[in-house]
Amino acid sequence: MTEVAETKRDRIARRGVDKFQARRTELAMATLQTLAELGYARTSLREIAQNSEFSHGVLHYYFEDKRDLVTEAVRQYEAVCVTRYDEVVARSATAGQLRDQFTEMFFATLREDAPLHRLWYDLRNQSLFDELFRKDVLEIDERREAMIWRVISRYAELRGGEPTASPATAYAMLDGIFQRALLFALSEMDEAVAGYREELPRVLGLLSTGG
Repeated sequence: MTEVAETKRDRIARRGVDKFQARRTELAMATLQTLAELGYARTSLREIAQNSEFSHGVLHYYFEDKRDLVTEAVRQYEAVCVTRYDEVVARSATAGQLRDQFTEMFFATLREDAPLHRLWYDLRNQSLFDELFRKDVLEIDERREAMIWRVISRYAELRGGEPTASPATAYAMLDGIFQRALLFALSEMDEAVAGYREELPRVLGLLSTGG
């Protein structure tokens, strides 16, 4: 009887934790756009509350501080986005299709989700100064690296070749292009962005052997 009672209490406690986390996730996603527009340095929980439908008290109950909220928001956003290229990989029957569709999506998400990508890079830069961010940033970066590697390894396979770089190096190259192109896009330097778009297929070619 005691074991049954303890198991029931455990289930109730677990449901409480699940509800709390679900509410954190909901709030983080609902305030994500505000965070993306303001950036890390310019926000506080109070400012986020003023720009959203949630009170400062509610946000403070679910999050210790803005660092906690920003990290949770970026984590939830990236959990969805780290599979953004998987559909392209799945539906591409040739190396040419994968190259062209990847390039199209690469620059489409850069344009459409620019504020959210900016928030991610903001958080990653903050992790250079604040070690409390680093574990989360490294975990997100690992998932992003794996996402890019699924593209590169499949592209090499479709070309009948092999990747010419490690997953970490391939990710660093493409992420560097993305971050630089994002800066140009935000600066309305369209010709510079177009230049990267033209070069990206050649970069993919350098990352694998094959015809």
